[in-house]
Parts: sequence; structure tokens; C-alpha cells
Amino acid sequence: MDHLPVTSRLALRPFTLADDAFIYRLLNTPTWLQFIGDRHIIDLAAARHYLQHGPLQSYRVNGFGPWLVTLRDTGAPIGMCGFFQRPFLDAPDAGLAFLPEYEGQGYASEALRACMDYAFDAMGAHRVYAFTLPVNLRCMRLLQAIGFHYQEMIRPPGEAHALMLYAIQRTPAEI
Repeated sequence: MDHLPVTSRLALRPFTLADDAFIYRLLNTPTWLQFIGDRHIIDLAAARHYLQHGPLQSYRVNGFGPWLVTLRDTGAPIGMCGFFQRPFLDAPDAGLAFLPEYEGQGYASEALRACMDYAFDAMGAHRVYAFTLPVNLRCMRLLQAIGFHYQEMIRPPGEAHALMLYAIQRTPAEI
């Protein structure tokens, strides 16, 4: 995970256990709960457990995962963006979430574009997936603006609802 994405306004870095307060806050925002789901992060201990068995484990197993998105000029944490490797998919899937006060300012688009460049250039991915609920219109617009294309409705194992599966891939000329 050398040279994680940096943009003019953002820097991404791996999560650490010291990010427990941020995870507690992010995973309890109304947007997270509505569109991603309750992960039962009821205290800082639960946040550390989430970090240990989520991002930190993914870094060890896959060499990538979701990363903390920070403002480049202040270092303030504002969201997460990165990749997950699902056992039922043949390529990683992108995921992102931001604190409410940082939504609508282009940070999600900026972070996701940087992550996609990282996936194709540093990770060597040829395809990346993304999921969203059919009611999450902002996410659908973002994915389409980045270049993702709708594939199908899918109900991943353990999910209560069917999700829209999107994919983006590099053309042979771009590889």
C-alpha cells in the first residue's frame, strides 16, 4: 500500500486503531445507517473491533482495503474510501462514506476518482465493482459520473436487500 492516493485537497491513509472515535462517528451517521446499515458500533471498543476485523484485516489479507480520507491541508478525517474483496466477486468493489458536513462538496468524487486510478495503476485491477441501494440516487449519479455501468440487481450473502451492482473496467487500450 505504498503511495496511497493524494489529490489537491485530500490525502488517503490506512486506518489505525487510533481512528476509533472517527469510525464511531462515521458509522453512526444517518446516511451510513440508511444506505449502508447498522454495524452496531455502540462504543469505542466496538469501533476498534470493526477496525481490527474490517480495514486492518483487509490490509493484511488483500493488501488493500478502505482508507481514511483526510483533508490534505489540516489532516482532519472526513470519510472513508477504498476497496473490499468479496468472496463472491472476481474483482474488488469500491466503497465510500463521508461525514455529513463534508457531503456535497465534491470530496466523494475526488476520492473515488483517485482510488480508481490507484486500483488500475497500483493494484493492477482490470475491473472494479460497486454496490448501492436503488434508493441511493446520489451514489448512483456519482458512480455513473466516474464511469461505472449498471450490471444487475444482486443480493449479496448476508444482505437484507437486493443491491444494484455497478462495474467499471479498463479497456485493452488502457491496460
